[in-house]
Amino acid sequence: MKKQFKYIIVLSLLLISGVSCKKEYLTAVPLTSVSDATAFDTPERILGNIRSLYANTKGGAFYAGRYIVYGDIRGEDFLNETGNLVTGADVWALNPTGTSTNSVINLWSQAYYTINLCNIAIEGVTAKGPAVVGNTLTSNYLGEASFIRALCYYSLLQLYAKPYADGAGSKLGLPLRLTAIKGPGSSDLARSTVAQVYAQILTDLNFAEANLPASYVATAAAENTTRAHKNSAIALKTRVYLSMQDYANVITEGTKLAPQATAPFSATNGGVAHALQANIATVFTNYSTSESILSFPMSAASGDNPGTQNQLGFYFLRNATNPGSAEYSLNPLGIVGDLTNWPATDARRINLVFTNAGNGKRFVNKYQQPSPFLDWAPVMRYSEVLLNLAEALARRNGAGDATKATALLNAVRQRSDASVTLAPANQTALINAILLERRIEFLGEGLRNNDLMRLLQTIPAKGSVPAKAPSDQGYIWPISANEMSLNKLMTDN
Repeated sequence: MKKQFKYIIVLSLLLISGVSCKKEYLTAVPLTSVSDATAFDTPERILGNIRSLYANTKGGAFYAGRYIVYGDIRGEDFLNETGNLVTGADVWALNPTGTSTNSVINLWSQAYYTINLCNIAIEGVTAKGPAVVGNTLTSNYLGEASFIRALCYYSLLQLYAKPYADGAGSKLGLPLRLTAIKGPGSSDLARSTVAQVYAQILTDLNFAEANLPASYVATAAAENTTRAHKNSAIALKTRVYLSMQDYANVITEGTKLAPQATAPFSATNGGVAHALQANIATVFTNYSTSESILSFPMSAASGDNPGTQNQLGFYFLRNATNPGSAEYSLNPLGIVGDLTNWPATDARRINLVFTNAGNGKRFVNKYQQPSPFLDWAPVMRYSEVLLNLAEALARRNGAGDATKATALLNAVRQRSDASVTLAPANQTALINAILLERRIEFLGEGLRNNDLMRLLQTIPAKGSVPAKAPSDQGYIWPISANEMSLNKLMTDN
């Protein structure tokens, strides 16, 4: 791994590559390097630091590419077509068991690199922000840095640590780095427990909700999709609490964004007015709709896209005109083969699944732009909030809970298939229907691994790959060899 990851010395790199989520949103900073002492001395430098947090989160090894791909291919709904280890064949086979495996090292390094950028930003903005940009922007920027740090830690937990359900968070989690590393001698840090890491994630998200803006100005409407705001923090909390099986708090947070008892559901809390789009295909062509709570945008500019063999469109063949590499097809024994629960009348099957007429293989068709595959990477959509809330209500199963849970479930289903009304007969059937709806709705968006992990479920068999139980090696990943060599207090999984 590159030397800069050894000590994560990042200040000059941060401001050299201080790109935003999209190039045209930048105010360019005419710098070649900036010292630690002056990195937060102007409004432009501070904003450049904040924008670089998003730019690094969407690195190809992390959230704009590999993390989403890995979240899907670990599950049972995809088959590997190439056997290429460079593009995750070992991840699909559930055996990246070596600490030096590329996937294990690269994702860990990029996530912790970004976490350190967050820590640098938090310290720098706290010290100089009030005098340079004023108290309001200082609070907003600290909220963004806290949000990104929370997203990074949550994402790492889903691959490198036991699920919260395994021992109520008592198992080993991650090194919880909350102060900036700016030089050598700061690498040694023992692993916190899973519960401790989740607690910090929620601390960051609660802070973010309190300090982020409710929305961004209308003239920069895309920023409501590409930068975190209050509803972004609330939405991510529903995902986090669901992973902790804390259903009461999922309901508390989810109700902020879907307070209605019946459809149509929408966010009416004074922030961004999130709502489902009438046609789900719109979400994957118009990236700035009110359904998209957070996405990472791409442009053809150097450094503003995931790069070769990292893009979502590269992995998931999209259509006959602009095919990707066809790395992963849809498993005919997976959800795409279930015509009973996912009928042919569903718009998601019609518009977002492509069938190769030559060999009959089917592929995700959500990422439709040709090479260099500049489709925006979805992080969270309003439909996820609705299904998170539906599942929590179904599991609580109090008075009226099943009624609203069913209404939320049908809001997502009937948006794509008005001919179907789901009416589960009991609590178990309702929960199962919601879990199945998640597999359909988020196919190719990286959430399947999260759902299997949070419920401590066996990863089902697929193709030549046997099932993987929670107690089996490979259910979670080993710790990066780089971390093990640099951190004398680190222990492996």
